[in-house]
Amino acid sequence: MLVSAAAGLGLGFSLIVAIGAQNLFVLRQGMRREHVVLVAAICAASDAVLIALGVSGIGLALQALPWLTEIVRWAGAAFLVTYGCLAARRAWRPSGAVLTPTAATATQTGAIAVASTALALTWLNPHVYLDTVFLLGSIAATHVSPWAFAAGAIVASAVWFSGLAFGARYLGRLLSTERAWRILDASIAVVMIGLGISLVVFR
Repeated sequence: MLVSAAAGLGLGFSLIVAIGAQNLFVLRQGMRREHVVLVAAICAASDAVLIALGVSGIGLALQALPWLTEIVRWAGAAFLVTYGCLAARRAWRPSGAVLTPTAATATQTGAIAVASTALALTWLNPHVYLDTVFLLGSIAATHVSPWAFAAGAIVASAVWFSGLAFGARYLGRLLSTERAWRILDASIAVVMIGLGISLVVFR
């Protein structure tokens, strides 16, 4: 059981650490100190549900429904490109807000909007299904204790998102100028739009 849990922990970290739309959003919210607990909880809980679905065998069932994968792929691509365009607009026409101890609460985005974005970046991302439902689910099935493997992967997800969200605030000094935020938003725009296009071009 411990061996399976350790394997799940290791694979979970190896999959989740890669830079992607979800991680960039968590990083940005952490640096802005906006609803950090909410964002980390949504991402970790979503991963836990997806991992559990994969281990329970739902991943194999979804492979028989290619039309569902297509819907998620196109919806995810549209959302990522849209979010990327919004980031590009922020980079091109910044609001003038920078990260300061007082600005964190003065310019906060609503909790519902932040939660909706976090949910969309998770559940409309086909790569999330490939990694958590299909890949982790398939590998878990090869272990003597598949649920211990799943528990290890879930712990990895919770630790990563908590560390990323709460650790990001220490980058505040690097983002104390408007120029720094423009560079960050420009980088986010490139990654988001690139990921969105890749979902359609590279099947």
